[in-house]
Amino acid sequence: MNPVVHPVGHARQDGERIGRELLYRPEVNKGTAYTHAERAQLGLEGLLPPRVQTQARQVIHAMELLRAKPSNIEKHVFLMALQDRNERLFYHVLAHNIEELMPIIYTPTVGEASQQYSHMFRNPRGLYICASYRGRIADILRNWPEPEVRVIVVTDGERILGLGDLGVNGMGIPIGKLALYTAGAGIDPATTLPVVLDVGTNNESLRNDPSYLGSPSVRLVGKEYDDLLDEFVAAVQTVFPKALLQFEDFANHHAIPLLRRYQDRARVFNDDMQGTAAVALAGLLASGGITKRSLVDETILFLGAGTAGTGIADLVVAAMKEEGLSEEAAQSRCWFVDVHGLVVRGRDHLGEHNLPYAHDRAALPDLLSAVKALNPTVLIGVSGQPGLFTQDVVETMAAINNHPVIFPLSNPTSKAECTAEQAYRWSQGRAVFAGGSPFGPVEIGEKTLVPGQGNNVYIFPGLGLGVVASGARLVTEEMFLVAARVLAAQVGPALLERGTIYPPLTQICEVSERIAEAVAQVAYDGDLAEGPRPASVAEHLATFRYHHEY
Repeated sequence: MNPVVHPVGHARQDGERIGRELLYRPEVNKGTAYTHAERAQLGLEGLLPPRVQTQARQVIHAMELLRAKPSNIEKHVFLMALQDRNERLFYHVLAHNIEELMPIIYTPTVGEASQQYSHMFRNPRGLYICASYRGRIADILRNWPEPEVRVIVVTDGERILGLGDLGVNGMGIPIGKLALYTAGAGIDPATTLPVVLDVGTNNESLRNDPSYLGSPSVRLVGKEYDDLLDEFVAAVQTVFPKALLQFEDFANHHAIPLLRRYQDRARVFNDDMQGTAAVALAGLLASGGITKRSLVDETILFLGAGTAGTGIADLVVAAMKEEGLSEEAAQSRCWFVDVHGLVVRGRDHLGEHNLPYAHDRAALPDLLSAVKALNPTVLIGVSGQPGLFTQDVVETMAAINNHPVIFPLSNPTSKAECTAEQAYRWSQGRAVFAGGSPFGPVEIGEKTLVPGQGNNVYIFPGLGLGVVASGARLVTEEMFLVAARVLAAQVGPALLERGTIYPPLTQICEVSERIAEAVAQVAYDGDLAEGPRPASVAEHLATFRYHHEY
């Protein structure tokens, strides 16, 4: 009989003890936390140092090692190695140090890690779907050893954060996002799958790099690209029929068409559009506790007219309609500036997604002139270009509004339209600020302002848990609306007093549970769930929770 490794605490069927193999299975490995009794039973005696450590002690040791690393990228590499070695300890470390480690495991450090992905490559993680696999993508998916996949994050690497085309190096983004599904909402990592679609890259420096691990060819375009995506989505529905499919970091010219193509026939969403929209809407709703303005009173000016900005505007319009405005009136409160100036009707260089927000007025050449002419109350940056919220722009916003809302959401940090300190100082401490990347507290006079981070991690883990637990067949706009409102409701007076419009990351699990329950309720109420409504949705959600304790 071939030897078969069983879960921890059991021997092989042929009577041999598991021994050393356990130490190379990250999903069950406990390292130095194996008790003396377990070591004797499992054939581990002599394979580990003699002193038994608790998991709590292991966390302390891991954090000591991590904090000794001289750079964030080395800290990131350390955490990835820990995940490859001891999965439960990795998530235990993350759960107990979430505020410190979120910028390491994801934005902004994940951007640098993605740029260096091929050069830092150690262990394969996830699936790489190459264009040459056309006609047998379902067979490739079946190579994945876990049959019960519930969440897939997929990218084609064309627009990684604000860094551009990184090709197969973009795999770092799905890996990081799925770690946050587990850390933020307790989804079992064994049910998650990161995927990169290797359709080539137009980044010539990557194609010429002998260390680059992707196909050194130009990107697929047109029908070839569309056919590959069609086959991939169909294969996911066949091989992993219960899986939620999250599109991540697709370029503008693909992101909107892909979402529209599949959103009414598959369990899909685009986090850059819809997740970003929900977290931004939540920030706008919460900011009303400081500005004393309601959502329908806002005039919003976006810098950047791509998928992220359009996604935010579309969800804001939906929320304004719920509060009584007509669609036309709600759209008239959203304005866009791009590299060609103000988006207005009849202007060249407009995509279909721009048309609802191309209003009838004279053109304006730049952001500052638009601020002066339109008197916006909210300024949202989704341009991917650093420093464009200049001192003149912020000071003009502050002259127009007692509390201007300033959201430079481009990330990583190097791409932010302005910093928290700039926004606060140029507005004399009156700005309501949230960035796409984390910024530290800022002292203005005798007051310390603590900027929030408009991080999608507040939305997608809870939304994903609600969809997975309810078996929702589709992911709807209403789900993102309720997620945004639930998130905004978690911001109380104490946070608002210090200028913070998002709850602390230490509360991410509680926030995700509330969002998941609300999203599941939408699925049950809308007849979208695959199963009957449970007596207690909260208790049903708890059955999906991953436990990282030994």
